[in-house]
Amino acid sequence: MGLSSVFGAVSVPSPDGRAGVAAHPPGPASADEPAEERPGDAPPDPPRPHVVELRLSAFAGHRRAVFPLGPCTFLAGPSGSGKTTALRAYEALAGLAGGRTVGEAFPDPAVCVPERARPDAQRRRGFRIGCTADGPEGPVRLDVAVQAEPELRVVGERLTAGGVVLLETALRDPGRRSVQAAWHTAGQTPVTRAPLPDDRLGTALLPLRVAGTTDGQRRVLAAAEQLVVALRSVFACDPVPERMRAEVPVGSGRLLGACDNLADVLWRTRSECTRRHARLVAAARAGCAGPVTDVAAELLADGTVRALLDRGDGVRTALGRLGYGELRYLALSLVLLTGPGVLEVDPVREVPAALQTLGVLADGLDRGLDPVQRAELTGLAARMGARGHIRLVGSVSDPSGLAETDGVTVVHLGRDRTP
Repeated sequence: MGLSSVFGAVSVPSPDGRAGVAAHPPGPASADEPAEERPGDAPPDPPRPHVVELRLSAFAGHRRAVFPLGPCTFLAGPSGSGKTTALRAYEALAGLAGGRTVGEAFPDPAVCVPERARPDAQRRRGFRIGCTADGPEGPVRLDVAVQAEPELRVVGERLTAGGVVLLETALRDPGRRSVQAAWHTAGQTPVTRAPLPDDRLGTALLPLRVAGTTDGQRRVLAAAEQLVVALRSVFACDPVPERMRAEVPVGSGRLLGACDNLADVLWRTRSECTRRHARLVAAARAGCAGPVTDVAAELLADGTVRALLDRGDGVRTALGRLGYGELRYLALSLVLLTGPGVLEVDPVREVPAALQTLGVLADGLDRGLDPVQRAELTGLAARMGARGHIRLVGSVSDPSGLAETDGVTVVHLGRDRTP
């Protein structure tokens, strides 16, 4: 069963990247709360589209690299092994799926080109990346070739499912700002051909170009929608404790990637979902020094908000007094315990939360954490990943003991950049 047949056609961004998406979509603070209330005799939801593989065929220091991705995946390796590069490639693919231009997805394309890549006769150099998304349509594979020099553009793209090429694009005329696209039709005309812009992902534009009147067209749409939904909602976070200590103005209540507005988010979420807040308090109790009975936030006279740990004996410790590792641990726990309604992400508005997966990218996840904090955070990530609504891809410098947790995938990288 395709995504379209489950909940109607998915709205994919128009070329300006805004169509069909609310800047601050409504919804519960926790994405999987409705699933807990499902009646026992209700039919199960279709499988949520999710990314199961990242491929860096020729990207920066990676060549022919394939990263299997589970519900909770850690990229492990020494400095210089390419962990951060892999996460940036994933985030760039998510941006392209969300309607960003290739320039927005790759703001510094020169560093993406393999260092030893030689230019062709036209002095062109580039890179190749891709991924596979599983879901109702089965595995759907996307491969993208990007030219970085002399000018940035998408020069080739291929979308395949079940051994059938559903979309293929190629740069035929370098003088034109378009690629020639051909997509599967399976009607009286087996293939439809048309030009597509060379600065955007063709897969994300297909719902704007394909009518869906034949079985072949509907198959193309379902595969494209699955891939876009799997990639679209990504939250890249790297908590910066130095920016989390101060009081912050009351704002949108949506957590930023550096988590510097943590107090504002706690001010909003503490009363929205008591069950999730109780789990955050339990996480803080396990990973922070001293007794913890609550994680609170208070509005100050100047209109700012500060966050505190309630010690239960009349003492309330401002987050500004916590250690570096404690703040990172607390912020990452909050990320794993919330959903798109709280995090600064761009979900597909028309897709119910029960059919979406939030991808969390956390570079240097174990930075500053002690063994207890790392173990607690790993267990939390594995539990949330098992529920299906969050998938974590994080990089760590020390993988010891991680693979012993059920549901955790560890991908080892060496300095040769080969996983």
